[in-house]
Amino acid sequence: MQHAPLQPAHEGAAPPRWQQLWRQAVRDPRELLSLLGLEQAALAVSDEAAAQFPLRVPRGFVARMRHGDPNDPLLRQVLPLDDEMRPMPGFSLDAVGDGAAKAASGVIRKYRGRALLVATGSCANNCRYCFRRHFPYAEETAAAGGWAQAVALIRADAGIDEVILSGGDPWSLSTPKLAELTDALAEVPHIKRLRVHTRLPVVLPERVDEALLGWLRALPWPVTVVLHANHASEFDASVDAALARLREAGTILLNQAVLLRGVNDSVDALAALSERGFAAGVLPYYLHQLDRVQGAAHFEVHEDEARRLHRALAARLSGYLVPRLVREVAGDPGKRPL
Repeated sequence: MQHAPLQPAHEGAAPPRWQQLWRQAVRDPRELLSLLGLEQAALAVSDEAAAQFPLRVPRGFVARMRHGDPNDPLLRQVLPLDDEMRPMPGFSLDAVGDGAAKAASGVIRKYRGRALLVATGSCANNCRYCFRRHFPYAEETAAAGGWAQAVALIRADAGIDEVILSGGDPWSLSTPKLAELTDALAEVPHIKRLRVHTRLPVVLPERVDEALLGWLRALPWPVTVVLHANHASEFDASVDAALARLREAGTILLNQAVLLRGVNDSVDALAALSERGFAAGVLPYYLHQLDRVQGAAHFEVHEDEARRLHRALAARLSGYLVPRLVREVAGDPGKRPL
């Protein structure tokens, strides 16, 4: 079943508001520190790290950071630091084996029944611990060529019943570009579910506009939106409103977080994240051990400490508020529980 295509914008029409806000994102680490009254903290900023993996953070997300606090958990997630440039044994460019799991351009096949599409390399918020910070997006995006390779692979394999849109952030693509993909996938009878992994409703909630909601409502499959928030402070009224709109459009909302030193490595922080997310209509899904990608070692929490925190979290919260503690290991048939 193919839904009616989205109407193109009128020639000369202003771009969607979310795209304007995207372009206005902070890209200079020293500007970010200045906005937060932290000029002296610029001494810890690494120009080399920023050149390797540029800073990008929407101003609405900056507004949720604590002014004058160099240890703010949101700031820590985005600020390029000298620590990123220190080589660490056991940390690699491809921490989760994406390269070995490539099935076509921008298509990763790791787990039975699922095809993951690396839709784009763009994100509104460049997280310093990102496991794909070294991914060759210029050569490997599923959207290239009108999604042709990705759709052909999925159509040819009746064992694929779930398509996962990832990236980068798939919702950084325009809504007509997303519809181009799902219109093609709607002709594939063995697809049963669509999943979207996105951080945009949290870091740039304006992305959840009427065009996106219209696209979601027209899809022929159940849709699960897996958000990515690591700290309760990432939620505010604008995020709550965006998530309410997504729920009204019929999507299931889950959250996956990464356990990060200096961000959420305490029972109080993890409990607050689960409770704040649930208040916004989001169920905790996964709590990931850090993927050991080069540049992220300073975020790592020892596995024994992670297990202790998870046990304490389970003792404090109702079971449905406790995410599964997992690690992704290259070659495993699924996420490895810890």
